Amino acid sequence: MLGANVSLATEADTLRDLRQGDMKKLILHSTPKEKPAVAFVTEDGGTATLADYRGKYVLVNFWATWCAPCRAEMPALDALQGTYGGEDFEVVTIAAGRNPVPAMKKFFADAGVENLPLHRDPKQQLARAMGVIGLPLSVLMDREGREIGRLIGDADWNGADAHVLIEALIGTGG
Repeated sequence: MLGANVSLATEADTLRDLRQGDMKKLILHSTPKEKPAVAFVTEDGGTATLADYRGKYVLVNFWATWCAPCRAEMPALDALQGTYGGEDFEVVTIAAGRNPVPAMKKFFADAGVENLPLHRDPKQQLARAMGVIGLPLSVLMDREGREIGRLIGDADWNGADAHVLIEALIGTGG
């Protein structure tokens, strides 16, 4: 498992060498970036922070109901969560901005999403604190809750190229 056995700089270098296809858009940081403890609204109406996911690799995806590239990308994120979601990895989707819950539910239903949460950031406080400048935006976080990379725009997160990266992180081999 890369994350537990080597320094992040070496991990980032290894992942950099593995990027192919859409994953070449994944910008990997040589030094992890601490993330703010800004709360978002969970699917059940409670609150959470990204720190709640420490202990596993997390792919945080910021999206919106009006975002066409988000609609194209969401089924791949859903499939990625279905394949790898568990104690070592999780896809966390957060709708940024004004996204009414009924519209979010319809978006997920239309896209066939079954494995992703309907979290939201209605005032974009977390999105602003994390430097989200466009949608969709995916942030890859390490087990300590630090950002190790980000991908601006949509990507095939369920393709073989993404699987290679996730498997390298969580140590399942590939």
